[in-house]
Amino acid sequence: MSNLEHLYQEMILEHNKNPRHFQEVNPHTHYSHGHNPLCGDDYVVTLRVSSNHVIEEIGFKGDGCAISKASGSLMTQKLKGLTVEEALELKDNFISLITTDEEDVDVGKLIVLKGVKKFPVRVKCALLVWRALEDALTETSDSHEITTE
Repeated sequence: MSNLEHLYQEMILEHNKNPRHFQEVNPHTHYSHGHNPLCGDDYVVTLRVSSNHVIEEIGFKGDGCAISKASGSLMTQKLKGLTVEEALELKDNFISLITTDEEDVDVGKLIVLKGVKKFPVRVKCALLVWRALEDALTETSDSHEITTE
């Protein structure tokens, strides 16, 4: 294992052990529940978005593997303070990073999850909170649930 891969692995383990923004945001303006019945990952993503479409607060809460929890932790750190449009663009870039061979994807620290694409079974783990985010920000009802398999 290279020094860089080792560093990435340590960062994922750290975010799993001490996830950032591991909370439900109350009051919230956007909500989604994401569940993967095949592996058991189960998270709620809550956000408070201002009237000028800026993510004021974001959190996720639930249970899942180290990859899904680290992905949620890194996601919430990166998105707080962004506009909804910027958040959805970053979500698209992140999905491209771990599902395609595209190399020039700007995702900042989220690059640590790039190695997940080597393990197709784990890609859905990394994507679950991002799909819940997408659902929360693009659906018009107050609360919803997504299931990935």
